[in-house]
Amino acid sequence: MTQRITKKNGERDDPSTTLLNGCERSVVEKALDKMNLCRNISRVLSTNLQVRNISTSCCLKELQKLSTVKVVDNSMMGRKAVLAGKKVKIIHVYNKTSIGRIGDMVKVTIMGEMKKAYIVGCVQKQKPNVPRFDTNNIVLIEENGIPTGTRIRAPIPSCLRGKEGDFTKILSMASKFV
Repeated sequence: MTQRITKKNGERDDPSTTLLNGCERSVVEKALDKMNLCRNISRVLSTNLQVRNISTSCCLKELQKLSTVKVVDNSMMGRKAVLAGKKVKIIHVYNKTSIGRIGDMVKVTIMGEMKKAYIVGCVQKQKPNVPRFDTNNIVLIEENGIPTGTRIRAPIPSCLRGKEGDFTKILSMASKFV
């Protein structure tokens, strides 16, 4: 039952000063505090979502322009990029479809320089009897086609033996085949 407090002259006061069944304002204030707390939590969550830019789309499992790759040879440039924490990105794929597959030549940016490389491992779904890798792997080469490193630290797919191109030096540097 709601009562209104009357002033000395008999006039009724505004509804904000009402008493609820004999309860003082402390119960009402607690309810308002809970509402304000919920509003503050929702504001914090909404600002965190705006700052983080969460994406819900699935990742592309193909190598195209601006895809991040991992250098698997022991070249000095590859080691410096890993130690500095710099990403190696594809800027051009040398084929008609502009989608890189195992054995394709690409141009990458590494430590502010442009280098050519061969793709030796892809995350994307492959043809039958071609292995699928956990990372996108490349081997850096010079402009004349000679590899810059002397060893390859990751397994190389054996299907590169049948591909056209100059893979003989890359295959001779590899110690593991899949």
